[in-house]
Amino acid sequence: MFFILILLPFNVLAYSNFIVPGGETLGIEVNSKGIMVIGFYQINGKYNKGTPNIKPGDYITKINGTAVNNIKELTAIIEKNVNNKEVEITYLRNNNEKTSTLSLIEDDGLYKTGLYVKDNITGIGTLTYIDPNSLIYGALGHEIVEGNTNSIVEIKSGSIFRNSITSIDKSTNGIAGSKNAKFYYNTKYGTINKNTKYGIYGNYTNNLPNKKLMEVAQPNELKVGKAKIYTVLKDETISDYDIEITAINENANIKNISFVLDDAELIDKTGGIVQGMSGSPIIQNNKIVGAVTHVIVDNPLTGYGIFITTMLEEGEK
Repeated sequence: MFFILILLPFNVLAYSNFIVPGGETLGIEVNSKGIMVIGFYQINGKYNKGTPNIKPGDYITKINGTAVNNIKELTAIIEKNVNNKEVEITYLRNNNEKTSTLSLIEDDGLYKTGLYVKDNITGIGTLTYIDPNSLIYGALGHEIVEGNTNSIVEIKSGSIFRNSITSIDKSTNGIAGSKNAKFYYNTKYGTINKNTKYGIYGNYTNNLPNKKLMEVAQPNELKVGKAKIYTVLKDETISDYDIEITAINENANIKNISFVLDDAELIDKTGGIVQGMSGSPIIQNNKIVGAVTHVIVDNPLTGYGIFITTMLEEGEK
């Protein structure tokens, strides 16, 4: 008896060829996987002797063997152990588990650790796309980092939600400006499942925006020349603005597209690329080609973008 094996080709990363273009400004909230240490403070003029073993960017996961997920839980356990004058802290550093004993120091009737910690980060960014079939979305085009430690946030959970731009602090040479927004925490758009160097990704759980689908451009279709970005500068209105693509680097990891702003209205309102604009989709020849990722701070009229195919592939992993 003979058996014939037929191998059929299939797409491992089956993102759609036509997607919903973004441009909406998003509220972003992430809860870290553990409690992030962001620094130290002095108690009675000196640092706690247990802190040298712990570094900014470490994630506290347990106190005396009991799991802690947020600052409230950490504080509650410490308060139960003040009579022992010390606690054992379990923490993660580069996904490696470590332990350290930390003294509790009394100051004005309170017992303190000497650690600055954070369990939640909130900010704004721009939606890049939604895949209408899988309902996976991508945004930002770069990772979320904690500002004090400049380290990527290991997320446990998170959400994207509605917000509205109220004002803009303009960029100037050497200083990146920012969008300022009103947050509507109760109007959730989706979950955040991944925080990677290529952006944030998750499931879009709200109704899809009423937009025409846009074709995905492959990297070899991009050309040096005119293009547009979609972004919000006031309230929730998405507008398109002219840019000039000046260089394309298919071998770069993230900074694939170099561009300069070429829109008088945009420049007048923002002074250049501002924080909160990351993720704004880049459009050329009626196709979505990429997303804004970085500003060149010394010249905020110039910036970088990432290929949309890189984001789509990352979202499907």
